[in-house]
Formats: sequence, structure tokens, C-alpha cells
Amino acid sequence: QVQLVESGGGLVQAGGSLRLSCADSGRTFSFYAMGWFRQPPGKEREFVAAISWSGGSTYYADFVKGRFAISRDNAKNTVYLQMNTLKPEDTAVYYCAGKMWGRPSGSKSDYNYWGQGTQVTVSS
Repeated sequence: QVQLVESGGGLVQAGGSLRLSCADSGRTFSFYAMGWFRQPPGKEREFVAAISWSGGSTYYADFVKGRFAISRDNAKNTVYLQMNTLKPEDTAVYYCAGKMWGRPSGSKSDYNYWGQGTQVTVSS
């Protein structure tokens, strides 16, 4: 059973940094591609970043390239999202997600497991 739990959200000033973590209590974490999505207030959930099961391939939405970095530690069953140079428009609930088969994807419908989300608020 996969159970994803995010942490690390909070309130930060524009230009600041946060690191989100997503831990999986299951035994098969290393088999899954993982993704981060976010849902800004009043908007649809959108893709942020994804990483292959080995960590060798990463993918990013254009609006976070150069500012955010996704990584994973399979020994700790954890995926991370390092967020730098945060902007007020990055304010959202951030979700991690696990994809059982194949390569990482930017489509939320491809993911099988979801965490409960963690709030990130960036003040101007």
C-alpha cells in the first residue's frame, strides 16, 4: 500500500526558499515515478515537476525551470521539491503523486497515488 505524506510547506516572503518533502510508508517507492503538482486558489491542479524511478530523469513545467528542483532518495522513500526564488504566484497547495508504470508524466490523470497536500504561501 502506498501512502504519501507531504511536509515542508509554510509562509515565506517573495524571493525566499522552501523544501517540500513527500514520504511514502510503502515498500515499493523506488518502483514509482513521482511528481509534484500544485493547485492555486480557485484554479485547476497543475503539473510542477516529475522524476523517474531512478532519479536519472527530471521534468519541469516552464514556469518553474531554473527555480525549482525535484530529487529523490529511494533509501528514505522520499521525494523532494526544492523551491527557490519563490513568487507570490507560487502560492498553492502542493501535492506529490506516484505513478506505477512507465516514465514520469505531466498529466495528473496518469498518477495512481496522491498525498493530502501541503500549503505554500508566498507573500509579496
